[in-house]
Amino acid sequence: QVQLVESGGGLVQAGGSLRLSCAASGRTFSSYAMGWFRQVSGKEREFVAAISWTGGNTDYADSVKGRFTISRDNAKNTVYLQMNSLKPEDTAVYYCAPVMGRQPAFNVFVSWGQGTQVTVSS
Repeated sequence: QVQLVESGGGLVQAGGSLRLSCAASGRTFSSYAMGWFRQVSGKEREFVAAISWTGGNTDYADSVKGRFTISRDNAKNTVYLQMNSLKPEDTAVYYCAPVMGRQPAFNVFVSWGQGTQVTVSS
């Protein structure tokens, strides 16, 4: 089994920055494309960003393009999301997951973690 643990969220003013981390335990995810998703209370999770297993290719939702940067350190089994120029509409719980395209790609060994709360004040 693999446990995904998101961290780095918090309260920040509009225009500020946060760096989220997603660490995996149990097994390496170096062979997986990984992504970030977010969920606002009462709404479905939405795709934010993804990165190929080598780190050579990235994909971003239009709403965050130019402001967020996804990266990974396979040696540490960790994926990061650098969030700059944050807006109140970025407020959500952020989750990481293996991905296929822009969809989560779970298997019997992996499931959603607890997520990390990001709150952006105006």
